[in-house]
Amino acid sequence: MFRIFRNFRKQDLLLLLGGVIAVVLQVGLELKMPDYMSEITKLVETEGSEMSDIMRNGGLMLACALGSFVANVGACFFFATASASLSMNTRKKLFDKVEKLGMHEIKSFSTSSLITRTTNDITQIQMFVAMGAQMLVRAPLTAIWAITKIAGKSWQWSTITGIAVVIMLSMIITIMSIVIPRFKIIQKLTDKLNGITRENLTGIRVVRAFNAEKYQEKKFAKTNEELTKINLFNAKLMAILSPTMYFVMNGVTLAIYVSGAYIIANAAASDKLTLFSDMIVFSSYAIHVIISFLMVAITLMILPRAQVSAARINEVLDTKITIKDGEFAGDTAETGTIEFRNVSFKYPDAEEYLLRNISFQANKGETVAFVGSTGSGKSTLINLVPRFYDVTDGEVFVDGIDVREYRQDALHNKIGYISQKAVIFDDTVAKNVAYGDNGKGKKSEKAIKDAINIAQAKHFVEKMPKQYDSHLAQGGTNISGGQKQRLSIARAIARDPEILIFDDSFSALDYKTDAALRKDLEKHASDKTKLIVAQRVGTIMHADKILVLDKGECVGIGTHKELMKNCEVYQQIALSQLTKEELNV
Repeated sequence: MFRIFRNFRKQDLLLLLGGVIAVVLQVGLELKMPDYMSEITKLVETEGSEMSDIMRNGGLMLACALGSFVANVGACFFFATASASLSMNTRKKLFDKVEKLGMHEIKSFSTSSLITRTTNDITQIQMFVAMGAQMLVRAPLTAIWAITKIAGKSWQWSTITGIAVVIMLSMIITIMSIVIPRFKIIQKLTDKLNGITRENLTGIRVVRAFNAEKYQEKKFAKTNEELTKINLFNAKLMAILSPTMYFVMNGVTLAIYVSGAYIIANAAASDKLTLFSDMIVFSSYAIHVIISFLMVAITLMILPRAQVSAARINEVLDTKITIKDGEFAGDTAETGTIEFRNVSFKYPDAEEYLLRNISFQANKGETVAFVGSTGSGKSTLINLVPRFYDVTDGEVFVDGIDVREYRQDALHNKIGYISQKAVIFDDTVAKNVAYGDNGKGKKSEKAIKDAINIAQAKHFVEKMPKQYDSHLAQGGTNISGGQKQRLSIARAIARDPEILIFDDSFSALDYKTDAALRKDLEKHASDKTKLIVAQRVGTIMHADKILVLDKGECVGIGTHKELMKNCEVYQQIALSQLTKEELNV
């Protein structure tokens, strides 16, 4: 929990110090008022007292109340400002850490969990600092200060107050021991609820197409009811605290007055006034002691959830980054070359290798294609180039340098990557295409339009209401799958990289658009090395080199004609899609 507080800046610590000083001032002024009340009681009961003396003490009491109010406002402001700053810094640190995590680390957390940790969990910590931290300062200070004021006044009254404190502590400890373990369950169920909601929204078309609305509703309702039950159980237990505290507080006041009546009745006449005054003061201070424990109870309602949230945030922050930056800045004599040397790969948690002993070389300007059955490791292989994963054995070279020696930004600046699933951001067409940085400054309007033209997206973009400034919804929900794919390709081309990686990026295109796009790529990107993963043989027939993968092994490498002669796996794939005449056999 306390490790989160490292995210406080120096100015935030000053704000907290200001808040602590304001709380001390507030408590001091509050606890000074009973002294004036005692003095007023004595003056009222004493013959010959001047009204001016009563008014003066009353005025000082009013000044203390006003000062306490101002100090309380100041304390709330200081703690709230510091908590908001802590929340901002922690959220930024968490987001930055997620940005640096490798694909394996990200997959160890669900997307919904990372969203909950970045939002709800940080809000719990912010709430604790804004409210709980203030009470943690105020409660013990009030209790200790009040106890020193009433110490030695009367053993009977002290015993009554002590019994009340024991009752309250017993209740708080019992309730907390039951409630705290359930807060962990609440946060996990919140993750699950977010996951179901996100799944429902992203898959809404499938849900509706299969008439699965009732099924989704039941799945959501089940988790929602489970979460509600635990929250209600916790709330009911916590609800016992407040009325119990007030019952004890009023009971203490009544017990002090009842016992005080007997003490005063049996006292000497000269001591009665002093004892009566002491009883009024003691009851007031005893109430402050009880209230301090009430504040502790409120704090303990917030603290357990904040502790769970802090542990979840630290879990992400403590995750070790496996893909570490090298030191090479990226300036090389070679450009656009890729080489795999005896590369084998398995996922960190897997026992078997997904890729085994893969070796090939791609020179500048060449088109190298990868084909094979589903699950043969095609996408995994090309994901080793931008270091989404690191090889288990062997080496991957870009421009003659091992990719592990590059700074990641320098390596990525050499690459234009088009993922298997087209990703569109909530922005305009132009900004989606100009997305990111490759160390060459801002992309010109001409470069954006040229990239869109090469990607065969010009005709539909220019039909949009605002053309290149038309808005695209998050995920590209307002355009078709083929249009999303073409804009994703345009984004990679606009980077003007040395290497273009197409991870099955032509699957959503019709044959005519596919052919036109490849033709324009050969014309305008002839100097760029192209790695293409494809399911359609027609897309890769004209590649300079084709690697055939089967169960993670390279079973054939060569041109289309060479593979049709000597690679049975390639022949089977090709003949299952095209006729011999179309394959030029």
